[in-house]
Amino acid sequence: MDERERERIVARCERFVTAWTAPRDPAETFRALADRAGSRMDVYGGGDSVKRLESRMARLLGKEAAVLFPSGTMAQQVALRIWCDRSGRSTVGFHPQCHLDVHEERGYEHLHGLHARPIGNRDQLLARADLDEVSEPLGALLLELPQRDLGGQLPAWRDLRAQTTWARKHGVALHLDGARLWQCGPFYRRPLREIAALFDTVYVSLYKDLGGLGGCVLAGPEDVIAEARVWRVRHGGRLSTYEPMALSAGRGLDELLPRMPSFVRKAREIGVALARVDGVDVVPDPPQVAMMHVYVRGQLERLRDVLFEIAKERRTLIAGYFAPTSVARVQMTEITIGSPSLDVQTDEIAELYAELVSRAAKSRPRPRSGAKRAPAKRAARRPPPRRR
Repeated sequence: MDERERERIVARCERFVTAWTAPRDPAETFRALADRAGSRMDVYGGGDSVKRLESRMARLLGKEAAVLFPSGTMAQQVALRIWCDRSGRSTVGFHPQCHLDVHEERGYEHLHGLHARPIGNRDQLLARADLDEVSEPLGALLLELPQRDLGGQLPAWRDLRAQTTWARKHGVALHLDGARLWQCGPFYRRPLREIAALFDTVYVSLYKDLGGLGGCVLAGPEDVIAEARVWRVRHGGRLSTYEPMALSAGRGLDELLPRMPSFVRKAREIGVALARVDGVDVVPDPPQVAMMHVYVRGQLERLRDVLFEIAKERRTLIAGYFAPTSVARVQMTEITIGSPSLDVQTDEIAELYAELVSRAAKSRPRPRSGAKRAPAKRAARRPPPRRR
């Protein structure tokens, strides 16, 4: 099955287990934003829509100020640069699977001359004891909540407090990679501002979970955010207008953020159901936020083909991709729960994954006698799509 056929199948799907694969109607999206628009378009971030969003985000996260950025890649580099400049230390500590290091071409190093100090085990959450192994002075410590590349895992509140206390004791600035912070409230049973209060600066995405049209917000002390605005210009991030980002983020805050507890509940239900399916494992088990990693036993190309066969037959896409792992015949996908996920019953999701494993385990039918065998095409082993 080639890529075009897969795209046609997805276009005909009516239900989506993982929310980020669900297509959005551009016309409907822009009509909804038009209803929220004021009488004047934002220009260079000075418009009412942007000011309202930045003020709202500062209050929501309990910070003095906030600034809208076009991307998290830019915002987080800027935050770390500011803290390192102020401390006179160019080393940043973070988990070995930190997004800035793994998925962003180490921009912090090439653009700002900062140096990484990976801390802890690559396949486990960073722990308080790992910080005792750090001997060099740090300009900043970055923590990610939840840890996306570990399936959305979170440290216990006591452990998180212990890590941030270590940073305070050693005079290290704390920055939160909170791209998916929106999912963390139900786990900690605390408002977002109380979680954010542990950190000096906080980055949150406007399109992950909130369904915005791109962008992010960096929040923190007023003087830091003022300096971040200058760095936004230096990075080429002062856009002629941020109107679509600001309006769509406001819509997400109004309509999706209040539903986050229901998304987390659905993720836990799905995790429990999938963990009972032979040939399927869930990480973490049970899920802690509105996402999880699902590991399925089977040959990679066969799983991919069966995934789209099921999608074609049932008009239901149960995964966006499968990517190889370091374990032979075990492949991984990521499920992110949102509004579209609620339209598929949990029992049916488990049944479809069981069918996926069963059908993938069967050999492809051989061509009939005398029929010519088409030359096999090896699909490119691309990494799963990364969104930031």
